[in-house]
Parts: sequence; C-alpha cells; structure tokens
Amino acid sequence: MSIVQPIALASDRVMTALIAGLELEFGRGAGEALASRFMEAEDIDIHWDARNEERWIGAYGSQEGYVELDRIAATGFLDGPWFVALFIVDGDGNAHGMLSCRKCASADAAALAFAQTR
Repeated sequence: MSIVQPIALASDRVMTALIAGLELEFGRGAGEALASRFMEAEDIDIHWDARNEERWIGAYGSQEGYVELDRIAATGFLDGPWFVALFIVDGDGNAHGMLSCRKCASADAAALAFAQTR
C-alpha cells in the first residue's frame, strides 16, 4: 500500500522521503546523489507545488505569441527554508519557468519579501 501526498502537505520532509524512496529502488548510498539531481531537474515544479500563497504580478511577454503567460509571486516552505519565488505560469496554472527564488530564514521574512515582490 502506498500513500500519495501533495508536496505542499509534506514540504518539510521532501528530501527525506525522496532519498528513502530512491535508496529502496537503487540501493543504499545512491539515494542522496540521485535526489540532488532529481531536485535540480524538477526545481520549478517542486517549488510551484510547495507554494502556500500566490499573487498575480502581471502579464509576461511570451515569445510564442498565442500563449498567455503571467508572472506569479509565490511563497512557501520546502524542506527547511521558506522561499519567495517569481514564476511564469500559463492560464491553466502550470508553471513554465521560475524567474527568481529567494530563500528566507523565517515565515516572517518570507511574508515581508512576498509583500515586496513586484
């Protein structure tokens, strides 16, 4: 039996769970190295899924012309530090890129940075 949780509900233990799962699959010692590579490759989606608050900042000029994209500021907690990030998001709520990501030492610092994001 397996339990599936969204990242936002388990954001304080993402790396621990990822490493444990990868060690089960690929053997002891491989989990940590593979987890780092996985986190790098999926950085945008992982941060987007771990958000707990978001705010529309404005439209984002798309090169494709037919896709409407927006700039969305988001804050959340991911495996230790709080973060504030600026994402490029389509009308369906899918993140296409992350323009910036700032780590914050506390929830208060993240709230202040989030309020100042333009």
